[in-house]
Amino acid sequence: MKLGACSHFSDTLSAKLRLRQLLRHAGKTCFIYHGSGLRRCLAWSITAVALAASACAQKPPADRVRVSGQVEATDVQLGAAVGGRLLELRVAEGDRVKPGDVIARLDVADSGLALARARAEREQTAAQLRLLQAGSRPEDVRQADAQVAAAETNAGAAEAEAISAQADVDRFETLLAQSSGSRKQRDDAVTRRDIARQRFRGAQDQIRAARENLARLRAGARREEIDAGRARVAAADAQVAAYQKAISDATVTAPGGGIVTETLADVGELVQPRAPIVVITDLDHAWANVYVDEPAVPRLRLGQTAIVFTNAGGAGIPGTVSHISEKAEFTPRNVQTAAERSKLVYRVKVSVDNRGGVLKAGMPVEAEIPFVR
Repeated sequence: MKLGACSHFSDTLSAKLRLRQLLRHAGKTCFIYHGSGLRRCLAWSITAVALAASACAQKPPADRVRVSGQVEATDVQLGAAVGGRLLELRVAEGDRVKPGDVIARLDVADSGLALARARAEREQTAAQLRLLQAGSRPEDVRQADAQVAAAETNAGAAEAEAISAQADVDRFETLLAQSSGSRKQRDDAVTRRDIARQRFRGAQDQIRAARENLARLRAGARREEIDAGRARVAAADAQVAAYQKAISDATVTAPGGGIVTETLADVGELVQPRAPIVVITDLDHAWANVYVDEPAVPRLRLGQTAIVFTNAGGAGIPGTVSHISEKAEFTPRNVQTAAERSKLVYRVKVSVDNRGGVLKAGMPVEAEIPFVR
């Protein structure tokens, strides 16, 4: 009798193992006993064949399906967002970590110096902004006011000189009309008058400039200048925040609980940015990916109960069907025989509570899933 003739044994690993052990034991007995012991050998062989035939005759339960697969778990590769020398590694393979636990620390000396420089630049830009907001000093305002007064005084003197020069011109024009004066005297007076007028106009321009300077000092900085100063302060704040984040990112913490399954770097090693340092596996929330033949899939439902069995035997681990694949696929090569790997199956995810640590990633398992009526 061939083992492959019984479909029930191809679906159940434990039955196949029992049959192989029984036939192996019967074969050994035939070689040990001779003469009258041959009858005992034949009895063993007949018994093994009878047990195999009875096992093949037993049909699998019609209200459930037993399928094979393997355990899967979420792996998280932890690394630092920045690069640097690994100064401290607080975990080893096999350690259990909780959310927020410190895993590793990187050297932050360079980032600390850059942060100090950025803070100094921020203080400088903030001081410049405060200077703009404070406006002009009272001394500067008083000085500008005095310059306005001086310009007005100069303008008054220039105006008086221009008036005097015009009077001289009028007088010499009268004398020249009476033939009592010379034309040269009249021309010199005209020249002095024109120069005095130019000085007066220049003095008036100085008054306007002095008054505008005084108004600017009293008004203070323009709104656009203050906005530019605030923008420079904001840029400095962003630079400070960037270096602070770099220092914070140099401390690697666990995002969730799990078991450290692999360490990828050693203390003293230069680590590149975002390079993984350790791998944490969440075995508490492991699941089994099992593969169900197409005829049985319509009788399964999400949320229904299932039991996961390991090769160690026992009562099994209760679980829940949390996902049924929408696409058919070939049975994975590591699950069953070559004949069954050519069948189309659907992947079913059975989630279990594995806080006891019974299941390990990659472990072959079987799942018994009752049909929904």
